[in-house]
Amino acid sequence: MKDPVARLTPLGLVVLALLGEGDMHPYEMIRLMRMRRDDRLVTITHGTVYHTVARLERLGFVAEVGVDRDGNRPERTTYTQTDAGAAAVREWIRRELPLVDRPAEYRVALAEAHGLDRDEAVALLSERRMVLAETLDETVAGRGRALAKSVPEQYLLELDREAALLRADLQWLDATLDRIRLPEYPWGRDAPPTDRYLEQRKAARQ
Repeated sequence: MKDPVARLTPLGLVVLALLGEGDMHPYEMIRLMRMRRDDRLVTITHGTVYHTVARLERLGFVAEVGVDRDGNRPERTTYTQTDAGAAAVREWIRRELPLVDRPAEYRVALAEAHGLDRDEAVALLSERRMVLAETLDETVAGRGRALAKSVPEQYLLELDREAALLRADLQWLDATLDRIRLPEYPWGRDAPPTDRYLEQRKAARQ
């Protein structure tokens, strides 16, 4: 069987991480993800979410814990994150966080990085920083070689943009690593739930 963690899609990871906050039915998941604007990261429709939950159940990452009916509403199956699912979330983030050639997966891994211990997240982001710095050096050197061969600058605009984006990413990453390293910076399960978080959870259940 193919590595089950490798079979997780970005949406699958978002759904699975969401269940780490507590048992939910898919309708609640959809409402909560939309409230949090997770649709910036993944495509959220009723069909894709229900299909994803079914796949996660087949992989053993989630399990049914009950079926509820409220008034005339359809039955809603509630799911829980299994131990295997919790381990899969952490492993997926570990694999994707340092990679620089998978932007969609990286955005989700970054959004869920708080699921790792602080020191591990810092180490993985530092690994990513090293690769980004090497890529920037190669990009700048490549542009320099092109100019030395009298390639007109108008043909090198994409390289200029790539270098600028890499510099901005490195600047942001350096500042973010400094923040995460601070012991007083809230991180992971040590961070207390905010009133906004509690209000969203309550609204999504209705």
